[in-house]
Amino acid sequence: MRMVDLIAKKRDGHELNKQEIDFIIEGYTSKEIPEYQMSAFSMAIFFQGMTKDERVYLTDAMVKSGDVINLSEIEGIKVDKHSTGGVGDTTTLVLAPLVAAVGVPVAKMSGRGLGHTGGTIDKLESVPGFHVELSNDEFVRLVNENKIAVIGQSANLTPADKSLYGLRDVTATVDSIPLIASSIMSKKIAAGADAIVLDVKTGDGAFMKKLDDASDLADAMVDIGNGVGRKTMAIISDMSQPLGFAVGNALEVKEAIDTLVGKGPKDLHELCLTLGSHMVMLAGKAKDTEEARKMLVEVMESGAALEAFKTFLTSQGGDASVIDDPTKLPTAIHTIEVAAKTSGYISKIIADQIGTAAMLLGAGRATKESEIDLSVGLVLKKKIGDFVQTGESLVTIHANSEKVEEVIQLIYDAYSIVEKPVEAPTLIYKEIVK
Repeated sequence: MRMVDLIAKKRDGHELNKQEIDFIIEGYTSKEIPEYQMSAFSMAIFFQGMTKDERVYLTDAMVKSGDVINLSEIEGIKVDKHSTGGVGDTTTLVLAPLVAAVGVPVAKMSGRGLGHTGGTIDKLESVPGFHVELSNDEFVRLVNENKIAVIGQSANLTPADKSLYGLRDVTATVDSIPLIASSIMSKKIAAGADAIVLDVKTGDGAFMKKLDDASDLADAMVDIGNGVGRKTMAIISDMSQPLGFAVGNALEVKEAIDTLVGKGPKDLHELCLTLGSHMVMLAGKAKDTEEARKMLVEVMESGAALEAFKTFLTSQGGDASVIDDPTKLPTAIHTIEVAAKTSGYISKIIADQIGTAAMLLGAGRATKESEIDLSVGLVLKKKIGDFVQTGESLVTIHANSEKVEEVIQLIYDAYSIVEKPVEAPTLIYKEIVK
């Protein structure tokens, strides 16, 4: 088998078989296939696409290029959730203890963030003492005992994907549905879950700006998951404005605490119940999403979900007293109100600009070497469809410096205010279940 022949085959629109794709990924991982040939192959995929079978073969080959986490010692059906990201996406902080409270094991492998705010681990490390450095035995024990634990990502998880992603980034082949879907799903599958719920975002603050593109990506990922034997479904949700109110690490932890008792922002609350219902059903704990939703509401109202969060934090060294007293979380020195310059209805909030504003405060990383300030961020006071009076606060800035002129300007540029009433955007566009 020669790589040049396989490049030509894909370039001409023909389907590759499993042996051919295995040959490519194995050769690229071992550096027997040079980057210039892999670049040509990626470009051929960019223009010709891949069949359902090819996407499954590619994902499977990337999974097998590195470590595959074995969760077989954890009792029950392990269900993972993946979000394609956005601004103020606090769902994992809520969902993990919420579904654990109804008996669904959450064995979560998470990463650090690069962008607007930190990743799940960064946010959790806002809690003093919390750590993710667990041995495999301790990780398994905690999930079996408490139904929840979170560890950092293995360094050798899907090395083929890491190399290929870096190559795509410099060869203009990032925007390829087969390559995006295989990249995401290879990591989820290697992490060992039995079933996967996907939250695919669409809108200004999402990677997939258009609904049709988000639908294509979600469809591809569901096909891949089911194709490798993992029960997979997807929800396409809105990211035309930030999710919830908080954008920032400790601020999002506080918002997660509120949401776990049913007092969080309506959009975050609803999305978590929708995603959580599917997780509970896939885990075999409910016959349908309606029954699952009732179970989740019950543990919110009874306080069991919050107790699960406390147990989880304590078991990984965290100071769980922050749940009852959020002032113990990292707190910024200054709070600055950004007041509306005119009265009217909020018609648009450019989510990316809100995210950039939070990053400028220090809430996120511009590069991998950047240090995050866990205390800073933004709290939105008005969302799309809300009425605002002149002088009323649009956003509260939480900062450790009073020099926030650029941040304020970004916020003003992100908000649009009109005279006539505006409807709030649809939160959940569709569900993909196969």
